Amino acid sequence: MTSFFSTLNKEFRKFESLDTWKQLKEDGNSLPWYFAVSINRMPAKYLISKSISCSVTDLKLASEQELWEEYLKLMGIFLDKWKAVRSGEVDIISEMAGQKTSLMDLNVELVNRMLTHCNFCRWNCQIDRSVEIAAGAGQTKKHGTCQLESTSKVSSYFHHRGEEIVFRGIMGSGTIFFTSCNMRCSFCQNGDISTDKDNGIIITPNMLALMIWQLRMEGCHNTNWVGGDPTIHLHTIVQAISMLDSFKVSNPNNEDLNYIEAVKADNYGRYSTWHTNSEYAFYQKQVFNSPQLWNSNFFMSKEAMYILRSLMDAWLPDFKFGPGKCALDLSRTPWYWDTVTNNLKLIHEWDEDFVIRHLIMPNHVDCCTKPVLDWIAKNMPEVPINIMDQYYPDNLCDPMSTKYRERYSEIARSPTKDEIVRSYQYAKDLNLNFETLSLEKSVFGMKP
Repeated sequence: MTSFFSTLNKEFRKFESLDTWKQLKEDGNSLPWYFAVSINRMPAKYLISKSISCSVTDLKLASEQELWEEYLKLMGIFLDKWKAVRSGEVDIISEMAGQKTSLMDLNVELVNRMLTHCNFCRWNCQIDRSVEIAAGAGQTKKHGTCQLESTSKVSSYFHHRGEEIVFRGIMGSGTIFFTSCNMRCSFCQNGDISTDKDNGIIITPNMLALMIWQLRMEGCHNTNWVGGDPTIHLHTIVQAISMLDSFKVSNPNNEDLNYIEAVKADNYGRYSTWHTNSEYAFYQKQVFNSPQLWNSNFFMSKEAMYILRSLMDAWLPDFKFGPGKCALDLSRTPWYWDTVTNNLKLIHEWDEDFVIRHLIMPNHVDCCTKPVLDWIAKNMPEVPINIMDQYYPDNLCDPMSTKYRERYSEIARSPTKDEIVRSYQYAKDLNLNFETLSLEKSVFGMKP
């Protein structure tokens, strides 16, 4: 066992030495905050949120408006403290001690209020998702676009070895896949979970926190929230994050561990739960520390963005469609361009660490890829981009599937090499920061 840990410790340390960090720094954006948290040199944002005292002592008695007013006040304090943490002026651990009600607690209360008139995403359905209707109860309940109530389900969680190298690193990205989605992408490569709200197992916030703990203790470089889409599970995620600092080195409840491992996709061999090591997982060897990565379609409300600002250490937004009708035609999603570009502008203004993903789709280079790249070049040219060439027809676009719909015939094939090379060349002509991440993962197009 000692030799096993010695080998893993060496691999974990290799993450710091990846050439990618040097390349991104030369390109002008090396994700410095995320990097520092991932190697436990800095505390994750949720720990900073835990250290900020909330003046509303009884959150449940306050109105939602009062809670948001308190939030705006505390975010100013958070930003000052975040800056002080980065400069080494503040000891977060000592400031966490003795806090009765914190910004983290306020975030939990706000998402629970939002659930009663759900406005997590841009659909703004205003449905009360907080009340579950039992099967056979003889009642009907109105549902929003995601079709969910308060229960969250996880389809799988594991060490993801397919993400960008800055996120998968050496030991993998600690990925948690939720079911259901707030978009209806005809080509979704996770269609089995995004279109099936009943896929996976029911999880509580405590079980979700346990998944985070387990993956980080096994060496994962981050917690990667994905789906479907994680936005519609915001209440469960925020509550789980609020519990993370309670985890210690010893293994948590075995009954819960056995339950969640039913959907642990790599629960064998080197990533078995028998191989946990606290060296990966604690800030100053005292508090549990895992950088939070928001891997989303970015079709979120401003309120959701505000909540996540004090919790996410890195962001991985999809930027799928151009400003025309493609989002509506291929994903049944209105207001797409304005929503995603506004949210991207927010995290850029906030000086957050993020990587933009764009998927090259057949017959959509001129209407989607080029406008997306043009917008990035105009608004945030230094931001790292992964221009992905691994599209293949799936879900409603796969001619071999019983779900195939003829209306999607234009994207019922992989992109040609010409489409891929044209996309890469366009990005190169715009002097975008894409080659370090895109070419490392290129499947059909140019290679480094």
